Amino acid sequence: MVSQSGPGNDKNRSRLPPTDVKSVLGFTEPISLWLIIKAGVLYFAVVFSVGFVLGIGRILWAVPLFGTRAAELMETPFMFVAIILTARWVVSLLAIPPRWWARLGMGLVALGCLLVAEFEIVLRLRHLPLAEYLATRDPVSGAVYYVMLYLFAIVPWLMSRGNRFVAD
Repeated sequence: MVSQSGPGNDKNRSRLPPTDVKSVLGFTEPISLWLIIKAGVLYFAVVFSVGFVLGIGRILWAVPLFGTRAAELMETPFMFVAIILTARWVVSLLAIPPRWWARLGMGLVALGCLLVAEFEIVLRLRHLPLAEYLATRDPVSGAVYYVMLYLFAIVPWLMSRGNRFVAD
């Protein structure tokens, strides 16, 4: 009996899980899923670090002078600049191609990491349950915070070479 082996006849090979975004999403350009995860984690780590430092300054300096709402709103533009600069840097550093699914994947990984860190670290430091934390947020600065979370997730998608929007 002659064994038939070739590119289309290996039954076991077709059962292996896909290892790149190309085979998962069916796009023509292979991009490692690990590259997207690594980019998202790096993006999160830098932005979270900036936010942590700004948060310390906000709590120690701005809140006593201006109140919680004003202090959080004053911090927002600095965080937005940090988000844009970090997204550009990570995309450039790791050479994330200008494909919507790669960049949006990076942003969603970062958002997931941020939410886990927010709920684990912040809630433990403040000794608050999640429901109380959400209920006690200021309606104005809380709404701005939720918009910033959304922007944090999509800014890598909006970033492209030459500052052009790439819809893919």
